[in-house]
Amino acid sequence: MNKIIPQPGIMDIALYQGGQSHLAGVEHVIKLSSNENPFGPSPKAIEAVRNSAATLHRYPSTDHASLRAAIGKRHGLDPARIVCGVGSDEVLQFVAQAYAGPGDEVIYTEHGFSMYPIIARMAGATPVMVPERERRVDVDNILAALTDQTRIVFVTNPGNPTSTMIAEVELVRLAEALPQTCLMVIDGAYAEFVDGFDGGASLVDRFENVIMTRTFSKVYGLGGMRVGWGYAAKAIIDVLNRVRQPFNLSLTALAAAEAALADQDFLSFCQAENARLRVWLSDELAKIGVASDASCTNFILARFADQAEAEACDDFLKTQGLIVRRVAGYNLPNALRITVGDEEACRRVVAAITAFKRGAA
Repeated sequence: MNKIIPQPGIMDIALYQGGQSHLAGVEHVIKLSSNENPFGPSPKAIEAVRNSAATLHRYPSTDHASLRAAIGKRHGLDPARIVCGVGSDEVLQFVAQAYAGPGDEVIYTEHGFSMYPIIARMAGATPVMVPERERRVDVDNILAALTDQTRIVFVTNPGNPTSTMIAEVELVRLAEALPQTCLMVIDGAYAEFVDGFDGGASLVDRFENVIMTRTFSKVYGLGGMRVGWGYAAKAIIDVLNRVRQPFNLSLTALAAAEAALADQDFLSFCQAENARLRVWLSDELAKIGVASDASCTNFILARFADQAEAEACDDFLKTQGLIVRRVAGYNLPNALRITVGDEEACRRVVAAITAFKRGAA
């Protein structure tokens, strides 16, 4: 008998399933399953990666001071209140590791990022799922689920895979109602796709128990570099840095992120193209009876009559070299999450789904 037994909760973790990348026997495949930037990273980021090659024998900084200063300058934040991680996922993991454990509860919403329950169980805490309302976070449902054991509330805003978001007034209402023993984490991985949205920074400045996380994986096109960051009260950042490994980010990743942040022209181009094409994609699909909520992200959640139609459409799209994401695991069995690609990709998606609908009629 194997006497090497993992900690309680570990074997309850369902392995995370990333977006599919390849289709056997199909040429000219377009991957629209992982919400990646179709235009790639900034040319300046690519140049920074190349330049870093000569110094790969050197260890990176342990405090990420240069990147934190650049983030602080860009967003008007105090660099001393910023922590960097291997993607925003790692920052979320720091939070759970530092503030939740056996006997504690971690709240996340029905269609929230699937890493939340995984992260809770990694810390030995109990994940608690609360219902959303029409694919939107419902503050009243969160408040109803609070107990004396609640330590963390995860809120994705804008949501993934829903693409929807809730207003700041609702986030304020939630923050005001939470006990001081409970942390509210605003996961803003898609914040850059919303005009005028600060990702929750103003709430962090107002409430000591609110944390904001962001990433370079989406609009900045650095998913392969794995760089994210969090912003919180200095006391919380001090705690998170105590569980962070000192060399968690590579020299190359740090250089790429700082260069990407500096290239605001490329950022603006990506934001403008995404805003234009997500509206076009949503409108064109609506014309053929495929509805979606107004998107605040770089993807749309296309809704079908039922799970069977959604899966049949996905199967057909694969034959056309188009990879999208089934989201039954997010309690959305009748939907497909479709990344907003470049214009060619969007037109191929519309043409393919139109052909599918006509064939299914």
